[in-house]
Amino acid sequence: MSIKVNETPVRTSRNFSINNIKLDFDIPDQIGSFENIECEAFNESKTRSLATDAKSYIAKDLDFKSPISENVKTKKITYGNGKLLEENVFKKANSKIRIETEKEEIKIKYEFDDENLELVNQIEIIGNKDANIIIEYESRTENPCFHNGIIKTIAKKDCKLNIAIVNLLNDKSVNFEAIENELYENSKVKYTIIDLGGKTSISNYYSNILGEKADNDLKTIYLGKDNEIKDLNYIAELRGKNSKIDIDVQGALDGNCKKNFKGTIDFKKGCKKAKGNENEFCLLLSDKAKSIALPMLLCTEDDVEGNHSTASGKVDAKSLFYIMSRGLSYKEAVKLIVKSNFNKIIERIKDNEVKEEILKEINRRLN
Repeated sequence: MSIKVNETPVRTSRNFSINNIKLDFDIPDQIGSFENIECEAFNESKTRSLATDAKSYIAKDLDFKSPISENVKTKKITYGNGKLLEENVFKKANSKIRIETEKEEIKIKYEFDDENLELVNQIEIIGNKDANIIIEYESRTENPCFHNGIIKTIAKKDCKLNIAIVNLLNDKSVNFEAIENELYENSKVKYTIIDLGGKTSISNYYSNILGEKADNDLKTIYLGKDNEIKDLNYIAELRGKNSKIDIDVQGALDGNCKKNFKGTIDFKKGCKKAKGNENEFCLLLSDKAKSIALPMLLCTEDDVEGNHSTASGKVDAKSLFYIMSRGLSYKEAVKLIVKSNFNKIIERIKDNEVKEEILKEINRRLN
């Protein structure tokens, strides 16, 4: 069937062809179990909890309480990827994880294989205290994988969260991710999204920045090739005084890949002295790749600062010539340029093993 997903919060002229994306796609009727889930938590003394059972996150050999459980609330999200996909998560989720942070390093890895091809998941993050969290999706199969997920984050007063989402699904997969945040007084949420995998990858990111001096920092990289589709819809609503949102997106497209980027920063009444910045840059590695971008600033408050920019272009010929004159091939030179654009964002991830996996996937996709 044809489904309409990832709608912009404000409709634009039809000729932009970016208000939503239509996909000819059937959501699976039957969702089986998903067993390949690894959850690790490290506290300040490096004590570890490890749970690999998808049904029970029981800490082993611990001297502190596990921050991971299955007690996830079901609450309608504000935007998301559309009603059908939202209902699919709430009714058929085969993985639910709730995290209540207490100064941990937390890593959650979903590994797809021939027996685990369909993941419908809910993750709820309650930011009580500072934490670093990595959520990774990886394919260990050549078969098509299906992922549909919702991540809800609540950052309480003074809490600082670093959250990374890493999509390393194979080239035949479908990936839907809806992220919703609530930020309260003096909280800071840093999100790093690495969107490399999937034949079709659709992401919706919404931040409700409620508290005074709340700060949301979002950095993303994406990489598409062949006939893949990337659709990114980022929305931030600022309500707190002196609150802030900073969005930076860096991407590269090859082959016949098509990408839509929609970025909306909305200054709501009461957010005096708030600041919002958004920037998106797309490197076109093919004459057939298509990049569409729509940055929007909305405002119902005075004394605020908003900036937006978007650009796309081919690899700089002078940079390419300089690198190739040092003995590198054309493909090697392009890889180096792409990775240099991505490197600052990749370095935000503190797990060296995950960074190596990301760089390996970038190399593979640019061959």
